[in-house]
Amino acid sequence: MTSPTPTTGVSRVPVRPDLASVEPYGAPQLDVSVRLNTNETAEPPPPGFLEEVGRRIQGLELNRYPDRPHQRLREALAGRLQITAEYVWAANGSNEILQQLLQAYGGPDRLALYVRPGYSMYPELCRTSLTPTAQVDLDDAFELSADVAAAAVAQHDPDIVMVPSPNNPVGTPVAHDALRALHDGSRALIVVDEAYIEFADDHVSALPLLAELPRLVIVRTMSKAFRLAGLRLGYLVGPSWVVEDVQKVRLPYHLDAIKQVAALVAIEQEAAFLEHRERLAAERDRVAAALRGHDTLQVFPSAANFVLVRSAVPDLFGRLLEHGVLVRDFSDKPRLAGCVRVTIGTGAENDAFLAALDEVLASA
Repeated sequence: MTSPTPTTGVSRVPVRPDLASVEPYGAPQLDVSVRLNTNETAEPPPPGFLEEVGRRIQGLELNRYPDRPHQRLREALAGRLQITAEYVWAANGSNEILQQLLQAYGGPDRLALYVRPGYSMYPELCRTSLTPTAQVDLDDAFELSADVAAAAVAQHDPDIVMVPSPNNPVGTPVAHDALRALHDGSRALIVVDEAYIEFADDHVSALPLLAELPRLVIVRTMSKAFRLAGLRLGYLVGPSWVVEDVQKVRLPYHLDAIKQVAALVAIEQEAAFLEHRERLAAERDRVAAALRGHDTLQVFPSAANFVLVRSAVPDLFGRLLEHGVLVRDFSDKPRLAGCVRVTIGTGAENDAFLAALDEVLASA
């Protein structure tokens, strides 16, 4: 019998030219004692969640396709925001939501504008959707002023604008007047990426602006504060016409039945899922205070579950890794020279990071 192993060699079909030199996106997944590089929540889902999910999936007909418009899930998501389901759409993580928005409103003859520093997936998603890009730089405090926002959209005339608030990897939120400037000074779809919004103060969210700005879309995820990174569930809130348009590019039955059930249970148990936020905020403030105790470090304010730190120590990322602590290295990114991003973990994990950092700085 002939081996089914695929052949290799010169007959390989070349990948698209614009992808030839691209490395697959992703933070390192290394076997180390302390992993603080992917902004996951250190605490697991609350007790009873998996048991309830397991009980409910027993009744699923997995030989049948799932509910394609995931109506019950959209109603549940809408209910917690006190809106109706026609303004909500869900997908496999907020990244797929962003991808669908670019597929619907981007493309070769469109322009996407995003802030810098900002979420590193924005340019990747634009590349794969063949959407040309432009950037607007945040100021030295990594904030976006209304004047700079207005000037950027006037200069570039974008079709879609992507703004993370709180910003990843920086941690700063975007002021509402800047969002108004982006919207009112352009014809673009304004996408506010609120992946970390549950860690921020209540006034930060752009939700109150939905009634004021007709081209505003808010994107959220259950991977962060909801402690469900392994579930991969994201959603958007925006005009009903956006919900209609993204369905033109979504894959058939894109949300599986088990995921829909698990997300419904999580929404029902929202209070239990989000009760850890005060503990995390206290740990974030403790870690930031300890970092500010080092004169050689620059620590940026954060409204998320991570802290961005700048150091003059060469290869801080690699030297921490030698101590078994994995953080996210941004030192080669524009405007982030010398910077690493540290996810807030458990108290013990944070202590291990601070101890390793003390040793690195002492030997520098």
